[in-house]
Amino acid sequence: MRFKNVWTQARVINITDVAANVRLFELEPEKGAIPYSVGAHIDVSVLINGLSTIRSYSLVGGYTQADGRYCIGVKRLPASRGGSTFMWSLTPGAQLTVSQPKNQFQLTYGRPFYTLLAGGIGITPLYGMALELARNGANFHLLYAGSSRCEMPFLDNLRSILGQRLSVFVSDEGQRVDVTEVVSNIEAGTQLYVCGPLSMLDAVRHAWQERDLPVGDLRYECFAASGQFAATQFQVSVPRFGKKVTVGANQTMLDALIQAGIDVMSDCELGECGLCVVDVLSFSGVVDHRDVFFSDEQKAVNKKMCACVSRIASGDVVIDTAYRGSLLIH
Repeated sequence: MRFKNVWTQARVINITDVAANVRLFELEPEKGAIPYSVGAHIDVSVLINGLSTIRSYSLVGGYTQADGRYCIGVKRLPASRGGSTFMWSLTPGAQLTVSQPKNQFQLTYGRPFYTLLAGGIGITPLYGMALELARNGANFHLLYAGSSRCEMPFLDNLRSILGQRLSVFVSDEGQRVDVTEVVSNIEAGTQLYVCGPLSMLDAVRHAWQERDLPVGDLRYECFAASGQFAATQFQVSVPRFGKKVTVGANQTMLDALIQAGIDVMSDCELGECGLCVVDVLSFSGVVDHRDVFFSDEQKAVNKKMCACVSRIASGDVVIDTAYRGSLLIH
């Protein structure tokens, strides 16, 4: 494990609608907030179909402005795996179990220029970065893309603070960010920070590789990235265990396998670390790779998939796991 979670109780003290489909939750840990840097996130224990599981949410803004609280933005998604549905059911006063802040999306200081690229709810970690860079007098530009203005949280505040350092792209107004052009304009020494849907991340990574830019200057964050197809129910078979498991539309393959007693190693559950990779023995339909772990070439051959985020669209799959022991005993 890259981080060992230290869990604590937190109380929901305020809930604010910050966009048409986004709510800001202010959480007060029982012993106060632990200091964190912009780009950090916390894990939250949520109940989905009566079972406890973990979802990750970026912390909005910086620690010094948080006043002893953790603020997270949660988008209500029609194809939610259940995390946003649970969070949106909460009211002020509710109790939650949360982890300490963790940061796998660190802002590196001292660069000559920064480009920040946000897609939709991906603004949540980049919002704090933009404000921090502005306070420090850094040279940067934030590109913020969304489907409609009413669904873009913090837009007015960002426009007020950033002015010309903010560019907005609104799909229903006929504006779309050209990722290839963004990367083509990157100059030596510039760092690019990206948080958004999988299609955006894939396009950025491809354009970055095409230009042969330094790998370390591209930073990105994704939480259970969306795929190319709507999530639907599918079957996964594990012949070695004689098991056939149904994966619900709002459930991950990883969760379904573990609930069926089949142990699968995992860590990030974001499609980033690759620890939960399973071997694909055969499949029908389409493998909907939702990870950022495999290269485009590896995804094309469909020999492996990340059980934590990837799915099958319009078909089923037969897999084998890395674990070579017996079934879990519940």
